[in-house]
Amino acid sequence: MLATVLLMLALLIIPVIGAILAGVARPRASAAIAAVCSLAAAAIGVEVVILAYPGAQTHLLAGLPWLPGAEGIGVFGVMIDPLSSIMLLVITVIGFLVVLYSTEYLSERNAEHPYREGQPRYYFWLLLFLASMVGVAMSPNLLQLFIFWEMTTLCSWALISHTQEPAAQRAGFKALIMTHIGGFGFLVALLILFASAGSFEFAAVGRLGGGLKTAVFVLLLVAAWAKSAQIPFHTWLPDAMEAPTPVSAYLHAAAMVKAGVYLIARLVVSGWQVPVEMGVLMAVMAVLTMFMGVLGYLRQDDLKRLLAYSTIVHLGYVLIGISLGVFGSRIGYQGAVLHILCHGAAKGTLFLCVGAVAYGAGTRRISELSGLARRMPLEAVTFIIGALAVTGVPPLACFWSKFFIFAGALETPAGLPLVILLAAESAISFGWLMWVAQRVFLGQPSQVAAAAGDPPWAMSFTLVAGMVLCFAAPYVGLPLVRLLAPGGGF
Repeated sequence: MLATVLLMLALLIIPVIGAILAGVARPRASAAIAAVCSLAAAAIGVEVVILAYPGAQTHLLAGLPWLPGAEGIGVFGVMIDPLSSIMLLVITVIGFLVVLYSTEYLSERNAEHPYREGQPRYYFWLLLFLASMVGVAMSPNLLQLFIFWEMTTLCSWALISHTQEPAAQRAGFKALIMTHIGGFGFLVALLILFASAGSFEFAAVGRLGGGLKTAVFVLLLVAAWAKSAQIPFHTWLPDAMEAPTPVSAYLHAAAMVKAGVYLIARLVVSGWQVPVEMGVLMAVMAVLTMFMGVLGYLRQDDLKRLLAYSTIVHLGYVLIGISLGVFGSRIGYQGAVLHILCHGAAKGTLFLCVGAVAYGAGTRRISELSGLARRMPLEAVTFIIGALAVTGVPPLACFWSKFFIFAGALETPAGLPLVILLAAESAISFGWLMWVAQRVFLGQPSQVAAAAGDPPWAMSFTLVAGMVLCFAAPYVGLPLVRLLAPGGGF
C-alpha cells in the first residue's frame, strides 16, 4: 500500500519538477527534460493503474485544521479506482506521445509556423498541465479537484497563447474567461456544500436537501459544460485552435476538455442517486450540442477547427452516456467512461496527423490540399484510421464505446429516438470525414502538397503509436469500465 501511495505522489511530483527544470533550461535541453519526465510519468501512471486494478484506494494525507468544522478531517490526498485509472491512462500515455511529438514540431523546420524561441516556456506549461490533470484524476474530493481544475485553466490559457500572436492571445483569453465562468459555478457549489453538509466529499452532494442538491449539481454541471465546451460555452474551443497543434491534441482532444465530463462521471458513481431530472437536462443539452457541432464542422476549411467541432460532438456522447447512467443503465454509463479513453486515442491521433500535414505542407486548409498521399503516405493512412476510429467503425476504438452507449439508450423509455439521432450523427460524421480524407490525400497533388515532405522520426513514431492506440484502447479500457456501476460505486 505504501508503494502505491509513493507511486501516486511521484506521478504528481515528477511532471512538476520537470516543468521547473524545463522552464529554466536551454531549448534543446528543455525538450529532453520534458520527454524524459513525461515518459517517467507515463510509466508510473500505467504501473499505478495495474497496482490499483481492480480495487479502489483512497489515502488522505493532510487536512485543514484552521477551517471551522474541518478540524481532524482529512482533505488532501490521493485516490485511485477504475474511473481515475481511465483518466490516468489518457493523461500519461497520450501526454508522453504529445511531448515527444513536440520535441520536433517546435522547430524552425516547421513549414506552417517556424518556432525559433519559447520552447522552455512551452514545456514548463505543458508539464505543469500534465501534473494538474493527474491531480484532477486522483483527487479524493471536490475541494482538491477544484484546485487542480483551476490550474488546468491557467495552463490552458498560457498554452493557447503560446505564440503570443494577437489571434492566439485573444483565443487564450477567451478560453480563460469562458472556462472560468464554469469555475466560478464550481466555487459556489463548494461553498454551498460545505456550509450545508460540512464536507467536500463527492458523496456529500447526495446528503443535501432536494433543492440544495439540485442547485449544487446544476452548478457543477455548468462548470462541466464550460470546461468541455458544451452549449452555451462551445465557442471557445474552435478559437483555441490557434494553439500549437500538440497542445490541441492534448488539451483539446485528450485531456483538459475531458475534465468536465470526468467531474460529472465522478459524481454519478460516488454512491448517491442523481435526480432523473438532471439526467434529462444533461441528455437534452448534449443532443443540442452534438448537432450544433455537426453543423459547425460541415462548413470548416481549417482541418483543426473541423476536429475541434468533432470533439465538441464526442464530449456530448460522453454526457449522453452519463445521463443514461442516471436513468439506471449500467452499460450506457460504462460506454461513456470508455469513450473518454477511446475518443482521446482516436482524436489525439487525428490532431497529431493534421499537425504533421501542416509541418510538411505549410498549411492545414482543406481547399489548398489534394493528392497529399503521394508525398505523405504515413499521414494519409493515419488520418483514415483515426477517422474510422473516431466515427465508430469496427473493430476500432470508438465502435466499442458507441456500442455500449447505443445499447444503454435502448434500455431507456426514449431509447429508440435517441439511437436514431446518434446513428444520424455517426453517419454524417463518417461521410464528411471520408470526404475530407479523399479531398486532402487523393487526386492530383496541389502546389503545396507537391512540395511537402515527411516529418522527423519523433513525429512519425507518434503517428504509428496513435494508430496502435486506435486499435488497442478499448481492450485496455474494457476490463476497467466493467467494474463501474452508476450510483452504486464499484
